Amino acid sequence: MKRIVASLAALAALSVAHVALAQEKKVMAVSIPAADHGWTGGVVYHAEREAKMLKERYPGLEIILKTSPDGAAQANALEDLTAQGIDALVTLPHNSDELTDPIRQVKDGGVFVTVVDRALSDPAIQDLYVAGNNLELGKVAGEYIKDRMKDGGDVAVIRGLPIVIDEERQKGFDEGIAGSKIKVLDRQFGNWSRDDAFKVMQDYLAKYPKIDAVWAQDDDMVVGILEAIEQSGRKDIQFVVGGAGMKDMIKRVADGDKMVPVDVLYPPAMIATAMDLTAAGLFDQNPVRGKYILDATLVTKDNAQEFYYPDSPF
Repeated sequence: MKRIVASLAALAALSVAHVALAQEKKVMAVSIPAADHGWTGGVVYHAEREAKMLKERYPGLEIILKTSPDGAAQANALEDLTAQGIDALVTLPHNSDELTDPIRQVKDGGVFVTVVDRALSDPAIQDLYVAGNNLELGKVAGEYIKDRMKDGGDVAVIRGLPIVIDEERQKGFDEGIAGSKIKVLDRQFGNWSRDDAFKVMQDYLAKYPKIDAVWAQDDDMVVGILEAIEQSGRKDIQFVVGGAGMKDMIKRVADGDKMVPVDVLYPPAMIATAMDLTAAGLFDQNPVRGKYILDATLVTKDNAQEFYYPDSPF
């Protein structure tokens, strides 16, 4: 009888231990920019969407999502999050230089740090880095235009902002069209803004009587570019290639719009990938340290539905 009681007690202890393990709590903080333009609006959407799915998958996971309007506010948010006690941080920094030290302080508290998109000045701080491929975004766009215009043509380029990301995309584009007969008419900054790109495209249309195609570094700018072309009534522009994966552009591609035949991915959904990998590291003991670089996929009519999120603001 004593043996039976002892066995039952042992089983009960194991059961309690199992329940305790199953209910182990982990806190993941997600710090991202506020939705100040289309792409960051997509980041917020995908972060909220992924948070709901992860909570269903991991009942012991608490996710604290904070959006910040600027770098200073994000630094303050990181300090507050650390004070609350967190096990992991997933962050897309407003500005790499400004946020490197605040994120270092989080890391010094023993927190697992996942950085998204904008690499820190000191990459040793991060445990995991998830990003799109800026060089490939430009290269894939350039190669598509090169293939479409085998006999050459005049291409107008609208760049983003004068920062490293822009330089990488521009370098990739130049590599993509290398060896072709394509002539780049101009390269002006549109600041990743549809309004600024609209003005730049108006200037191009006034300055150049013949433009065969346009490459823009961002889908937000394509919106302004298409509006300027439509208002001008010009028929010489054959197509426009953008990038990022805005749902309106993906829809145009899916519908066979001749002006937007393709798009190149730099998806805001990368925040969801980062959160998913971080959670897997916390709960499943999966090895997730290192770099995870997403492909700059060429979106065509054949695969567009795979990347279409109708509920996303971007």
